[in-house]
Amino acid sequence: GGIFECVESGPMGAEELAFRFAVNTINRNRTLLPNTTLTYDTQKINLYDSFEASKKACDQLSLGVAAIFGPSHSSSANAVQSICNALGVPHIQTRWKHQVSDNKDSFYVSLYPDFSSLSRAILDLVQFFKWKTVTVVYDDSTGLIRLQELIKAPSRYNLRLKIRQLPADTKDAKPLLKEMKRGKEFHVIFDCSHEMAAGILKQVIIASLQMAYAYLHGGENNQVASIIEKWSMERLQAPPKPDSGLLDGFMTTDAALMYDAVHVVSVAVQQFPQMTVSSLQCNRHKPWRFGTRFMSLIKEAHWEGLTGRITFNKTNGLRTDFDLDVISLKEEGLEKIGTWDPASGLNMTENQKGKPANITDSLSNRSLIVTTILEEPYVMFKKSDKPLYGNDRFEGYCIDLLRELATILGFTYEIRLVEDGKYGAQDDASGQWNGMVRELIDHKADLAVAPLAITYVREKVIDFSKPFMTLGISILYRKPNGTNPGVFSFLNPLSPDIWMYILLAYLGVSCVLFVIARFSPYEWYNPHPCNPDSDVVENNFTLLNSFWFGVGALMQQGSELMPKALSTRIVGGIWWFFTLIIISSYTANLAAFLTVERMESPIDSADDLAKQTKIEYGAVEDGATMTFFKKSKISTYDKMWAFMSSRRQSVLVKSNEEGIQRVLTSDYAFLMESTTIEFVTQRNCNLTQIGGLIDSKGYGVGTPMGSPYRDKITIAILQLQEEGKLHMMKEKWWRGNGCPEEESKEASALGVQNIGGIFIVLAAGLVLSVFVAVGEFLYKSKKNAQLIRCPEIIETIQILGVLSYRGLYYPSIHPS
Repeated sequence: GGIFECVESGPMGAEELAFRFAVNTINRNRTLLPNTTLTYDTQKINLYDSFEASKKACDQLSLGVAAIFGPSHSSSANAVQSICNALGVPHIQTRWKHQVSDNKDSFYVSLYPDFSSLSRAILDLVQFFKWKTVTVVYDDSTGLIRLQELIKAPSRYNLRLKIRQLPADTKDAKPLLKEMKRGKEFHVIFDCSHEMAAGILKQVIIASLQMAYAYLHGGENNQVASIIEKWSMERLQAPPKPDSGLLDGFMTTDAALMYDAVHVVSVAVQQFPQMTVSSLQCNRHKPWRFGTRFMSLIKEAHWEGLTGRITFNKTNGLRTDFDLDVISLKEEGLEKIGTWDPASGLNMTENQKGKPANITDSLSNRSLIVTTILEEPYVMFKKSDKPLYGNDRFEGYCIDLLRELATILGFTYEIRLVEDGKYGAQDDASGQWNGMVRELIDHKADLAVAPLAITYVREKVIDFSKPFMTLGISILYRKPNGTNPGVFSFLNPLSPDIWMYILLAYLGVSCVLFVIARFSPYEWYNPHPCNPDSDVVENNFTLLNSFWFGVGALMQQGSELMPKALSTRIVGGIWWFFTLIIISSYTANLAAFLTVERMESPIDSADDLAKQTKIEYGAVEDGATMTFFKKSKISTYDKMWAFMSSRRQSVLVKSNEEGIQRVLTSDYAFLMESTTIEFVTQRNCNLTQIGGLIDSKGYGVGTPMGSPYRDKITIAILQLQEEGKLHMMKEKWWRGNGCPEEESKEASALGVQNIGGIFIVLAAGLVLSVFVAVGEFLYKSKKNAQLIRCPEIIETIQILGVLSYRGLYYPSIHPS
């Protein structure tokens, strides 16, 4: 028996048509039941009339039926189900029914897929498309039950979910759609009838409310859908007529399920030939004696029907084996792009290459709002004698990039400067974003084409294309002034430590030579070789002569002192070898230290900046560079951020131009992107980059979260990269006049500032020698005067002084 709900005095529905058609087909073909003829009784009831449903079920049971099909809606179905459970008659359902955890409906099977499986399928698709925000639109409370797996997702996945109910008293959804647009809700899942879903989509088109919407339909009769059962690939333009379920080549889901349900019951009838039907009375509560066995055969039945493989869970009677097709609306119509089944999950089979894009994804003939920011050489006002308007006002690297993307993808655009003049950073207190990032979040712009760095925090709220430029943070600082060598620069080739070691080595070798010469018998000689019997011997290596020998060797001048003993010659040879290496090394470095103008910078890296506070340093406020230091856990960068945050008003600047001016006019180091530093240093020879890259990142084209344009922008950027156009654009805008190289001189003339110290040493030596000579004279005169006890001479010398002494010979004074 079949119980079908319909509008009063309405035509026959698709389910009833399918029911009658299936019975007639089985009786006509005789393949499934060659020796059995099926008869049926159909009853119609009003919608949601559970009392009438119970009455019609009792009437059919009194006639003697083997199973009852329908009705569809929950209240009526539950009433019929309780009667079937009491009398042991199988109840066959083709619509979704909420199953409670302690379900005791043993005489129940449903061909409709379990709601939890459908909810998992939609969740898998949401994850595949990487949607971060989703809005669920439902028409009644059962929709929340059907999508409970998706509703639970925010606690397990990084997903923000909004739930909205369609107005029950009107079919006008425009207020709801406008509210969703204001809330920036562009990923929508419908759980409603296909008629209502089609009507809503028509209102979207008519009211021009579309803005890259993406829709999923998970209702009971999935007509206008991106994910639907593979047996219901139906036309999008309009829902099928109620009486055309089996006649125009398109079968509704409900009709196909009813058709398969009749065949599943027929399979069980084939396996139970001894079964007979009997009249059952609702008021007697006497169950059908074949009911339990027949119900078991239905749950064990297998059938390959219009809706795919049909098998049941023997415990709860729910369908366990089914396939879903993922259907996408292309420019050429509906197209299957994947499948889903409970065992293997989602399997996307679409080959992106060579296939038409989704209608909502296509950029062709679309007009996009592009937000950007003034930043040389990326975006600049074009210099012209004539007034310029619109996009013609701008030029730069990003403008050329945008023009190339528009040519490849076929869209038009309007360039707008960001209102607050900022790139985009998140406020710690409120969590709100500013700058270009905010405009993308609010959907005030479709694209952000600017030197917008791809960062972790930004990726959580907007999407980025693949980077069109790779770079890192570095330090911009004034080029250090050259320092000329000092007058004592001839000492620079050797460090002070080496000079000290040379002096100690000289003293040590001289003393060792003196001692060894005294001990060695071969170093003593007879000063009178004509008198071999003389007992007088002499030694040339006195203490002073030993020092003189060392100085002569060190200066490579010789001293006319010749060691005679082997031991003293070993000392002399080792000292000569030592002086050879020292003098050669000194001479090799001397020219460089005398002629090269040395560039000395107070900082060489970020570590040097962090260790001092004299030189201030900062970055653009609310930019990616500031965010990097703010979020960094590396001790050096954390210390630098502590410095910058403590002097926020004085070290953080509004733009790169302001930072560059501060570097030029004060003792300030500016932290900025290396590509911009490269551009600036090509045009200002007073600036230079200090150290290497602090981090590595890229500039990308920003889009709102979940935008279908991102992947197409990425593919276009990769195409430009392979064609070499990105490199050519960078060369065009970065190439400058360059800084003039220092002229090389064939012979570098040394001035007083280079070797003036030598003259000072010479003068000091001459003055010292004069004073020593005076000292020697005084010392010797005083000693001789003491020997002859001649105070008169001493008095004369003291009065006249050495400089007034006249005469060219020194008289010998012999003691008396």
